[in-house]
Amino acid sequence: MNASRPSILLCGLALLCACQSSPTKDHPLRSRDFEVTDVIKGDIDLVADINVRHSLDYLRELARKLYVRNPNQVLRGRHASQKAALNALFGPRRLKYYPGLEGKRSAAAISLAFEGHYRGDRVAAFIEGMRTMLLDAYGGKSRFYLHDVFDPQKLYFLARNFETAFWKLGHDRDLNGQLYLYSNSFKGGGDLSFERLAGKLIGLQDHMAQIVAETTNRQIKNVLQGVVSTVFFPI
Repeated sequence: MNASRPSILLCGLALLCACQSSPTKDHPLRSRDFEVTDVIKGDIDLVADINVRHSLDYLRELARKLYVRNPNQVLRGRHASQKAALNALFGPRRLKYYPGLEGKRSAAAISLAFEGHYRGDRVAAFIEGMRTMLLDAYGGKSRFYLHDVFDPQKLYFLARNFETAFWKLGHDRDLNGQLYLYSNSFKGGGDLSFERLAGKLIGLQDHMAQIVAETTNRQIKNVLQGVVSTVFFPI
């Protein structure tokens, strides 16, 4: 075993813990309960489990904030309330394929959120695109075991794609010059919470890509990506 592997994985776990919100009285910080299946997990599998779980939590929080800033999207999605809209995206009874996205997912769904002809829920298109892209980069799974193999290049591309998605969120406008979705553009000030969520989501994938590359002796091909790039890398 590579001598540096334990320290790399410890750093990964430390970063994941740092990315969590500070514990509160109502939501104290706690680890999940031990499960029998944990005995067939490697250390990197446990890191991946935590990484995906936190990433999905951040996406749910991002969706909630976007619905607060864009309440009209709840109605466009034909939901009775914001809570119903969130449950359709992340609830236990969510459909395998989110309805109203014209059969699109991943990068195609994200792009749909910023197309003028689209009449559906733009928040749902954006979030579902990011959610399915996340899972694609991890082999379509959210729980991992010893036989699972991770591709550091896909995880690296995922981080770059998240950067592109957040750039589009803050810059893409319709023919009238209006943003398709409002996020951190408040009159007279700014809401950095969107930027913090973006940083957490991007940072988790970048660090996971580095962990996988180091522990499997694989190289990541870095790419030059312009600040205003709107091209998503295939995953």
